[in-house]
Amino acid sequence: MSSLQCSVQLSVRPSRCLVDEKLTILVHSAPPSAHLTLRAFHRCEDGHGWEAYAHYLTDVAGSFNATKDPSLGGTYTGVEQMGLFWSIRPVPGSQPGLRMRKKNVQIPMEFTISVYQDHLSDFVDRVPLASQVLERWYVAPGVLRTPVTGQELTATLFLPAGPGPFPAILDLWGGGGQLVEYRAALFASHGFAAMALDYMTPKITLETGKMVDNTYFEKAFAFLQRHPRVLAERVAMLGLSFGVSVMLKMAAYSPVLKPRCVVSISGSHVQPVEGTIADILSYFDQNGHKAQLNDKNEAIMRTLLLPIPTDPAFKVDMGRVQCPLLVVAGEDDQNWPACESAEDMKKMMEQAGNIHLLSVVSYPQAGHLLEPPYSPHTRVSSFRSAGTREKLTALWGGECAAHSLAQEDAWRKTLDFLRHHLYA
Repeated sequence: MSSLQCSVQLSVRPSRCLVDEKLTILVHSAPPSAHLTLRAFHRCEDGHGWEAYAHYLTDVAGSFNATKDPSLGGTYTGVEQMGLFWSIRPVPGSQPGLRMRKKNVQIPMEFTISVYQDHLSDFVDRVPLASQVLERWYVAPGVLRTPVTGQELTATLFLPAGPGPFPAILDLWGGGGQLVEYRAALFASHGFAAMALDYMTPKITLETGKMVDNTYFEKAFAFLQRHPRVLAERVAMLGLSFGVSVMLKMAAYSPVLKPRCVVSISGSHVQPVEGTIADILSYFDQNGHKAQLNDKNEAIMRTLLLPIPTDPAFKVDMGRVQCPLLVVAGEDDQNWPACESAEDMKKMMEQAGNIHLLSVVSYPQAGHLLEPPYSPHTRVSSFRSAGTREKLTALWGGECAAHSLAQEDAWRKTLDFLRHHLYA
């Protein structure tokens, strides 16, 4: 073992925290002006390895601080406190089309942070000078996870620590289906009761072969309202992608589902007003000829809904939305026309006189998959629609650094919006 291996010290704090918390990474006791590489490695639940790395130069004291000092190269450059996380990517040789998604929120994401001698990009057979393992969680201590199976629902409810009652969020993901829990778990870690709802592939659909109708969402909303640890008049809805379509339809037209506020992320109001999920999917299929493929055979789906229709039968009447609405859009979204939809929603609400309810934030060079902060940017991945079962390579869009900054800012604005309207 070299003297450098014996002397270099690595400190990562906190070593156990939520996924949206920032870290301080310090390296010291190295020689002055030493070329060192900082690396993060994570192995997903599906067995795939992910890594990010950055090149640093120690100061005259033989130290560097990733919070303050710039990376000179690697998967990110410049001063980026959380660059090792948002720039993480599959290790070389991995199968194409991977996307990192947490499945079991009851166990942490483990990352090994290591420091290496020299500026490296290949870590095979390399021995680190120092390493530290850290845990990043979606659930805070005391958060309760409860599967929901009553009333034909397929859902998971997360309750914050404490007796409550709490304001609540009904969380709707997109057209890929499955029960995706990690965002709801993180909301509960911030003081909201949150229920992740599977509406594309729920048990009732798997048993009957029929897609759920609009009453399914009304039942889910009512379930939250009746829960003894939920404030019945302070229930919000949040949708991503296709989840926005469902959320806006229910907020505008349901006679019983009356959210306190709603959040739209990377979605659109374009859909046939009359009908259910099956009718919306059928409408999208009819526009399938509008989809495009780039020179890498990656599917650009945003054109399915363009141009934004003028016929009111094919877009939600935004004048009927009578609660505060936050719209979040990436300007490089290649999957949904989120920005064009946001602009049209704004015009509709101006004409209807409820523009005071609307807040819009859009981000240059941000793509479709706006995840919780410090999640890795996924520009392209394999995707299978739960509706058609067609598998394709989807182009989601976004440039890594800009998209990651957007994720951080959008998460903060979303929490602020929900706190203001649910807690105020």
